[in-house]
Formats: sequence, C-alpha cells, structure tokens
Amino acid sequence: MSLNWKEIDLVLSELDLSGARIEKIVQPSYDAVCLVLYKSGRTVDLLVSVAHGACRLHALSSPPPKPQRPLRFMECLRSRIRGGRVESVRQLGEERIVRFDISAVRADEDGPAKPQAVAGEAPSGLRRYRLYARLWSGAGNLVLVDEEGLVVDALARRPKRGEISGERCAIEIPPPAGTDARQPREFAVRELPGEGSFNRRVEAWYAERGGEISRERLLEAARERHRRKVRVLEARIDGLARRAGEFRDAERMRELGDILMANQGSVPVGNFLICDDFYRGGEIDIPVDPRLGAVENARAYYERHRKAKSGLADVEAELESARASLSALDEELSAVEAQEDPFLMARSLAKGGTVGTREKRSYPGLSLEVAGWTILVGRSAKENDELLRRHVRGSDLWLHARDWAGSYVFIRARPGKTVPLDVLLDAGCLAIYYSKGRANGGGDLYYTHAKYLRRVKNGPKGLVIPTQERNLTVKLEEGRMRELRSLIGDDKD
Repeated sequence: MSLNWKEIDLVLSELDLSGARIEKIVQPSYDAVCLVLYKSGRTVDLLVSVAHGACRLHALSSPPPKPQRPLRFMECLRSRIRGGRVESVRQLGEERIVRFDISAVRADEDGPAKPQAVAGEAPSGLRRYRLYARLWSGAGNLVLVDEEGLVVDALARRPKRGEISGERCAIEIPPPAGTDARQPREFAVRELPGEGSFNRRVEAWYAERGGEISRERLLEAARERHRRKVRVLEARIDGLARRAGEFRDAERMRELGDILMANQGSVPVGNFLICDDFYRGGEIDIPVDPRLGAVENARAYYERHRKAKSGLADVEAELESARASLSALDEELSAVEAQEDPFLMARSLAKGGTVGTREKRSYPGLSLEVAGWTILVGRSAKENDELLRRHVRGSDLWLHARDWAGSYVFIRARPGKTVPLDVLLDAGCLAIYYSKGRANGGGDLYYTHAKYLRRVKNGPKGLVIPTQERNLTVKLEEGRMRELRSLIGDDKD
C-alpha cells in the first residue's frame, strides 16, 4: 500500500515543516531517506520512502539506524543541504510529488553545507535547492535539483526521465496536451488502525505490514531463511553422525582385514566373501571388490582402519561445530523475532547475522588486522589444515617459508582490492618468524592464491603442493616484528 495524495496532504499538515533546520540526514535503506529536522525546540525524524508498494512519508517515533556503510545519495545530501533550512514543503497538485524548497550555506562547491548565521542576514555562499520526492509505486524517486534546475543527484538514476546528474529536471514540466488520457479517480483518507495522529498510525501500519521494510514480511523472510539453513545443517549432522559411528568402530576394519588375509584362498560370491569370524564368532559376509585379490581388499580395510583412527577426532569436532551452529540459528531467529524496529531487522537480515552487535570472527591459530586486512597464521599441521578446509577461500593469498618447515600464513582477500606491499611484507615476515628459519633473521618464501594449492593424496595432514607461486625475500626488521607481535599479543621476544 502506498499513500494517496490526500493522505500525503494530511501527513504534511500535521508536521509543520516550513522553517525547520536540517540537522542530520540518514539513509536507513537503499530506498528510503530520513531527514532529521529541528524547529521551535522540537525534532522531527521525517522518513521518505520510495519502496515499491510502500511509497510514503511520515514522522518516526524513534531515530532510524545508521547504515552499515556510507551510501552515495546520503553523502550527496549531506554535502549539499545538511545544515540548511526548509523554506517550504508542498505537494504538487494531486500528483503525489512532494517538493522541499531548501536554502543552504556552503563554504565552496565541494564543501559541506554550513548552518546559517543570524536571522535576517544574507550569508555569503547561500544556495537554493529543490528536493523532489516522487511517491509513485514502481517509479518512486528522490531527486535533488540546484537553483538552475539541473539535477545534482537522484536516489535512483533514471536516464529516460532525465534524472541523472547534470540533466535538466523535468518533474514540473507539464506533458504535451492530449498525452494524459487517464480517468480521474476519487481518493479518500483511509481509516488505519491504532491511536494518535495520522502520522503515528501510518508509521505503525507500515512497520507491521506495509512494504518490504515491515515486521510481517521481515519475519517471514527470517523464518524462511532459518528453515532453509536448518535443513542444510540437519543433513550435514546426519552425515557426520554416520561417519562418526563408522569411525568409532575402527577396530572392526582391522579385524575384517585380518579375516580376509586368513582366507586368501576363498572365492567371493558376487561382492561378498563368506567366511568364519574368528574374532566375534559365527559366519560373516565381508563386502569386497571382486576385481581385487584378497590381499588388496585386506589392505583397503587396513587403510580404512588407519583413517578412522586419525579422523574420528576431526569428525567429532565437525559434528560438535555443526550442532553449535544449529543452536546459533535458533538464537538468531529468536533475536529477530524479539526486535520491534523493522529497519534494524532488515539490516540484520541483509548482513546475515544476528540483531545487535556483530562478534569478531574467531579463527584457528593466530589472527590479526593490518591496515584493514586480515592475516591468519596456522602454527601447527592441524591449524594449517583447519584454515585450509574451513576458513579461507580461493582468492585468499597463501605464504610459506621456502626450504623450511613452518606456518601457513593467509591474507584474506577483499573485493576489488589488491594486497598492499606493506601488508604482503608483514605476512611474509610472519611466515618466516613462525618457521624453522627464524634464527636466520629473514629468508625466502613463496606465495600464491589458495585456489592454486593441491592437497597431497594420502599425505600428512595439511600438506599441499603449490602452483603458480611467486618468490619473495624478506628480512625480519626489529620495528616491524615488534609491531606485529604486539598485534597478536606476543611481544615477549
């Protein structure tokens, strides 16, 4: 449901925004902007939303959340009109287009808007803007226009309408005669449930069920996401539980190998060898590969016995982690269901985490942040293997000391960014420092992307063969190492 023109007029009549100062500008979502306005000792958080099916404007009863990162249109509005004054607000006829006439003082063309000085004075650098809010479902937009009638920026850039920077704004240009054949429609202010002003009832209606940013739709999305993730985790837990059950009976694999070795002259029947079980009594059908001899089949069972013994701890750790993730999903859903603010709910769902503060991710081994880059260090074969299996991606950078046993060091990739040389040198120093070559004060290492690492079949845990690697020589500089050790809490050496 979008507001009709009579409802928009009623909302504006309740607010009295003319003369208000624009103190803050917040963009809580990609299709909504909130103007924080101050007038006569009262602050109004005015939300303007152009979301499909939920175009409207109304006051908010509580401040909206700040976006996770600066958004383009919000930054443009802040640079142009923050600190300015709303001279007038009016709707253009019955068109559901609201026009804000704004005057703002700017230090220069690129500087931020500044508060106006003493009333009655004409400060230098005064500029006038028009902010249009077109509240048409499916074609809504916010457009900032300068005093020359040129578009400064638009929330949604629509070239066909001329709503891109530098184009002349055509919002108030009437269409040619005879091009509008629409029949006039009668509109009325709808009776919305609740108490208080029409603004308050509009806010409550949209918060509960209106548009994409509503508790009803967000809860539905959160529950569907929860069901989908639970299905995946439950399937994984079932598979891990079966593997753990097989691994717990690892000794049986050795026994079956011994039985096959003791029956080398027997002929299998199909895919089974029928023989006496001298360990547990009775007769047993042992699954075998008929293309292989008894010795080769026995070796396969001995290999399964070896892997089961070494892999049980890892499978049980994975099983415990999967069960913990399942519990965390339930906690996430409960947190979303308890949240009343739809904007906070939407932001939580967008980032895929819980409502509230996000906890720092933990990794096996050591981890540190350098100039915004995450560096991971595996100090043992187990930590190296854990990082490779569950925590790094193909685009992450892998470093290792050449000709020395030591740690795997990873630099987590960042979209569209190249690893700076200083960060590469820091990671290289850590690779040498946590290797057998530390005493040499430096050394050679090689690095490549994790996608070019190939595991060694039946090799030791964590062992890989790199391809497309590059060489790097580093020196363990005292100042650099002191700073790195302080970041990882190891500043004793």
